[in-house]
Amino acid sequence: MARLIVLLADQLSPALPSLQNLQPDDVILLAEVGSEASYVKHHKHKIILLFSAMRHFAAVLKQQGYTVCYIRYASVESLYSMTDAVQYALSRYPALKHILITECGEYRLQQEILSWQTQFGLPVEVLTDERFICTLQRFTRWASGKKQLRMEYFYRDMRRYTGLLMQGDTPEGGKWNYDSDNRKAWPKALEPTAPLRFKPDAITTEVISLVEQHFAGNIGAGDTFAYAVTGKDARQAFLHFVQQQLPQFGDYQDAMRLNQPFLQHSICSVYLNCGLLDVRWMCNKVQQAYLQGTVPLNAAEGFIRQLIGWREYVRGLYWLLMPEYKQRNALQAKRSLPAYYWHGKTQMRCMQQAVQSTIEHAYSHHIQRLMITGNFALLAGLAVDEVTDWYLAVYADAYEWVELPNTLGMALFADGGVLASKPYAASGAYINRMSNYCQHCAYQVKKTTEADACPFNALYWHFLQRNQTLLAQNPRLALAYANWHKRSDNDKAAILAKAADTLIKLEQL
Repeated sequence: MARLIVLLADQLSPALPSLQNLQPDDVILLAEVGSEASYVKHHKHKIILLFSAMRHFAAVLKQQGYTVCYIRYASVESLYSMTDAVQYALSRYPALKHILITECGEYRLQQEILSWQTQFGLPVEVLTDERFICTLQRFTRWASGKKQLRMEYFYRDMRRYTGLLMQGDTPEGGKWNYDSDNRKAWPKALEPTAPLRFKPDAITTEVISLVEQHFAGNIGAGDTFAYAVTGKDARQAFLHFVQQQLPQFGDYQDAMRLNQPFLQHSICSVYLNCGLLDVRWMCNKVQQAYLQGTVPLNAAEGFIRQLIGWREYVRGLYWLLMPEYKQRNALQAKRSLPAYYWHGKTQMRCMQQAVQSTIEHAYSHHIQRLMITGNFALLAGLAVDEVTDWYLAVYADAYEWVELPNTLGMALFADGGVLASKPYAASGAYINRMSNYCQHCAYQVKKTTEADACPFNALYWHFLQRNQTLLAQNPRLALAYANWHKRSDNDKAAILAKAADTLIKLEQL
């Protein structure tokens, strides 16, 4: 029976379940569709990455002798959605009697896929995405009956399940987690190693022109695109990271440095999340480097925790709680997103650096996302839907299954504590400790109420004050609230007045 094998833009892996056991009369569909390219205003680099990687992947499939129906952007009139693309493929290949697809990464698109069987009158088979270590069924079993779904305990379960960095039932080194060793500020004498960059080939150059024509108003500049677009180049980029950057990654993974957007970070989430890299291969390479003595344990464990801990956990949480999860707004945050989230023109040096990196590279590392742009959004009470849409739009590694829990849950605490045990709220002191941004800022990090005071400081106390009904009983915030309550009434009034003025002038910061 001839089948239509539907591949999505983030499924560019030869190991994809729907690409196994292909039959001679099967047709593989890849489509550059308007709805997926524009449901948020994606960074140009993300669109270039996916369109170019799709074209490269399709070329390999054709070289291997498979029948590929490839639809280029704007090449078929009135074709806008994946449903339109499927209908087009079925009309071109009327012998197709079955639709096969691997489960997708966004609830919105899943609902569209589930409508195909009724719409086209053909059976639609959705396969488990075995590129992930934890199936959605396994995560549901793990979560069942638990009052709290904490990542740390899920991570330990994944360590036992995979055997990564384990000695039997005991974690390597005797500890599950070396996060306390991974919080050093960047030393002045250490020069970061840049991630590998790739010169666009003819296919990518053609895609860049297309994106500049059709997505001219989107964030970013096409002519600075330098990501890998093939599995071969993505693996080369990751091995470069393991050999050149990972040895220092552990110590400094939370550090930030002026005009250094990458430091020792791999940026390989960009490749992993669209299928160009395999998570098991990556973890095995990191474990091998540790066993060979070229990478310290805190670096290897810290990186593997991000992959089999955080990444798998947020995916499971997303599918467990959607679609209701997306509507949560526990702190009733509704203030509009300031324009500098899009253009980076602000006197707050930390925000300027995080947003500028985002504009230039469709990337900023996890601490910039959580403790700069995310922390500011939390303190200022920025609207949850606007913030989550921004994160989904501007990062090349962002897909809703990974972006939404990390943003709504971890950065904004909008789920009321399902994901995080406390809000990741911090004043300017944290930013000053982990970066040299404050030394180059128009605002003074050690001031709170003065005209040139760091905006994070008064906003931090204002955040605690306005949310104390919900947060005051949180044991992890007990010290913060004790320090707030020890202040005099005059101090409190001055701080709250400064914060209120800051919120009024939010666009002018």
